[in-house]
Amino acid sequence: MIAVFQAAADLEAFCVKQGWQHCFIGGLAAQRWGEVRFTRDADATIYTGFGTEKEFIQPLLNEFDARISDAGQFAIEKRILLLMSKDSVGIDVALGGLPFEKTLVERATRFTYPPDCILTTCSAEDLVITKAFSGRDRDWLDLEQILIRQQGSLDWKLIEGELTELLKLNECGDHWERLKHLRQKVQNFDD
Repeated sequence: MIAVFQAAADLEAFCVKQGWQHCFIGGLAAQRWGEVRFTRDADATIYTGFGTEKEFIQPLLNEFDARISDAGQFAIEKRILLLMSKDSVGIDVALGGLPFEKTLVERATRFTYPPDCILTTCSAEDLVITKAFSGRDRDWLDLEQILIRQQGSLDWKLIEGELTELLKLNECGDHWERLKHLRQKVQNFDD
């Protein structure tokens, strides 16, 4: 786990040096807002907008190793740059371009992980949105822990507004219904 925090800290320092809007999402953010759990990699979003991705990709490839051949072209096509730290930790960098991704990095705040690793992570609401949008089994497990730990403090109007718009892009309308059901389940635990 120490290697993951070091990889994240290295990416954080590089983004700050470049003046790039960024934040960590995924397992690292889940540790802040949900349950502390093991994660093998560092997932981040860097806001690139559309059309300027290469201005971000090449400097990242100069600083970090690529995990696949032709990582730059893959990043252009899939909007995800697959990197590796010097300690062989995976770093997945999403190239943000959507309005939601812009506000995701703007709402992000710094957080200190023990002992002294300071990382910029997405808000709890944005983590709920990204995990519900992805909708993998691991995401739903994380979501339950986030909803339990953050119960009563989440801005559900923000979550609903952002998530329902994103789900239109992915045609996963059932993810919103599943999230509402999970929220109700968590609230019933507390009653």
